[in-house]
Amino acid sequence: MKIKEVLNALERFAPLPLQESYDNAGLQIGLTEAEVSGALLCLDVTEAVVDEAISLGCNLIVSHHPLIFRGLKSISGRDYIDRCVMKAIKHDIVIYSAHTNLDNAPKGVNWWMCQKLGIQNPVILEPLDGNFEAGSGMVGELLQPMTPEAFLMFVKETFHVGCVLHNKPSEVRLIKRVALCGGAGSFLASQAHRKGADAFVTGEMKYHEFFGHDDLQIAAIGHYESEQYTQELLKNIIEQDFPGLSVRLTTVETNPIYYL
Repeated sequence: MKIKEVLNALERFAPLPLQESYDNAGLQIGLTEAEVSGALLCLDVTEAVVDEAISLGCNLIVSHHPLIFRGLKSISGRDYIDRCVMKAIKHDIVIYSAHTNLDNAPKGVNWWMCQKLGIQNPVILEPLDGNFEAGSGMVGELLQPMTPEAFLMFVKETFHVGCVLHNKPSEVRLIKRVALCGGAGSFLASQAHRKGADAFVTGEMKYHEFFGHDDLQIAAIGHYESEQYTQELLKNIIEQDFPGLSVRLTTVETNPIYYL
């Protein structure tokens, strides 16, 4: 099969028009008429990931975060983005990114997070232009109510988080209804409150954004940590249409943040 057939399957699941206006999802590098020899899936494209694709004989890399986010005025090897572009072209590797279009897809990144937490009947938290099947974040119900402390520990263990940033747990309120958004989702905290959520889980929130949410349990678990299972989602999408294709999850740790 051709690389473009795999990319078409990804875009049927997460159409490019679903991406945010600031984004650069889609084809990043390469020619898609070539036969696909294998696909390597990752959250971020780094030089080590491109090297891994070369060693595995994969001529397609599918990432969540776009390698090329802003325009390149020159390609001279001055940074890792340049070097990834040069190496991918040299080795005939196609790089494709499914970013906010995959976030906003009906069963995209946030739906996948809901599955990991066992959240029931999830719906879009902030629909796109009245499209209640696509949009930012999701909200749904836990199977059983939890104390705030138990919920925070449950999230920590589920996402293998080194550190959970959270506001003060309520002494009386149980967590039943949960809203979430992978990555930098702090812009949805107020929407989570309006939708009756008891807790809001996201990747990143700034210091001042923790104020004013006394009735909403916030858990910021790290950008990478919140989206790490996206690779599994991409694998599931591709293998449904191409069960015989060699699809690998990267073994490269691309999270640039470490915890002491």
